[in-house]
Amino acid sequence: MKIYKNFNIEKKFKNSAIAIGNFDGFHLGHQRVIKKGKEIAKKNNVKFGLMVFQPLPVMFFNKRLKNYRIDSLNQKIFSLKKYKIDFLIVKKFDKKFSNISSKDFVEKILYKKLRTKLIFISKNFRFGKNRTGDIKLLKNKEKFFNYKTNTVAPLKKKSSTISSTLIRKSIAKGKINYANKLLGRFWTIEGFVKKGDRRGRKIGFRTCNLDLKNYVVPKLGVYSAKIIVDKKTKKKGIVNIGYRPTFGKNKLVLEAHIFGLKKNLYDKRIEIMLIRFIRREKKFKNVVQLKKQIKKDIRDAK
Repeated sequence: MKIYKNFNIEKKFKNSAIAIGNFDGFHLGHQRVIKKGKEIAKKNNVKFGLMVFQPLPVMFFNKRLKNYRIDSLNQKIFSLKKYKIDFLIVKKFDKKFSNISSKDFVEKILYKKLRTKLIFISKNFRFGKNRTGDIKLLKNKEKFFNYKTNTVAPLKKKSSTISSTLIRKSIAKGKINYANKLLGRFWTIEGFVKKGDRRGRKIGFRTCNLDLKNYVVPKLGVYSAKIIVDKKTKKKGIVNIGYRPTFGKNKLVLEAHIFGLKKNLYDKRIEIMLIRFIRREKKFKNVVQLKKQIKKDIRDAK
């Protein structure tokens, strides 16, 4: 998969099929779009690629929106590589790009820059300055710019349409089982282990601290988890996400206690897959009560 940070793609990828969107979380609905797009592209004997935006447009326009993403850009790229698409355009969403009119986006980018033949979008896709572009505009320009617009019907699970919004809400409510089903995988937080105050070591339960960064904040509490260290060592454990009220802290942290692992992991890259919500975050009267509860959490997780 060839990755581009602008629209100056190689000649062999012009006249291709392109799916456009955020694809945050790369859930089952997104996977359906990719599979369908690849099938149609193959029938038309053209390459297939994706156009995504960094940061997500909603985060660009709302600077206060920090904890929103389901996955990082690296995770998105990793997921896409599995589907063996031909190319990926990661367009920086900045002020200049946000001011491009919807008509210019179609004419100057889709037509002149990319020579796109097939376009795949969701029915509610909006583009261009002030979100004036939509599926109607794209269809109206088809004959003039020689492309075809395609939409893939949204995927439903029971009565709910699978969407990134639904997954974010599920994670925030602690419904990790449900979110994982919609994703078709375990929701995963990745990052590098940071030094904490080493309080876990002092009470007998060593932990790895991770910064949540832009990830959506799960329901505060304890989760069972699977942890991968440096993409190779796989372990099980429990994860606490919260403010550590027992110790009077006020900074949100993610602490992972990995079963059977005693070595120092500072600055190591780890991936934490949340499996099941065990209990809410709570304040304990003393460290003795906290230790009893942690032991119970470990039994529940195992």
